Amino acid sequence: MSTPGIGIVLFAHGSRDPLWRKPMESVAERIQTRSPQTQVRCAYLELTTPDLPTAVAELVATGVSSISVLPLFLGVGKHAREDLPQLMGDLVQRYPNITFSLQPAVGEDSRLLDLMADIALS
Repeated sequence: MSTPGIGIVLFAHGSRDPLWRKPMESVAERIQTRSPQTQVRCAYLELTTPDLPTAVAELVATGVSSISVLPLFLGVGKHAREDLPQLMGDLVQRYPNITFSLQPAVGEDSRLLDLMADIALS
């Protein structure tokens, strides 16, 4: 019997421009390549589908036991400080048997900040 897996949601703002999604989808593909057993979905706050509740429902349907949400925000504005925690609270209530974790926004990770500095200096 296999152990239920881990799900990751890459959460971004969204845009009407369909090309805007490509970097998020590329990150999802890289995660899937590095960890084939991990279920990965992209989700968007507005203007793009799927939204966070839809992406989480898809992951729950695959049988995952835990879901980690990674906000792909460089800055930590209202969406990351207020909207996302409220969405997460709703999901925790809706899926009490799933362990949820909300990671800090990528813009708060010193590894990404160092990488961006390296790119700028190259």
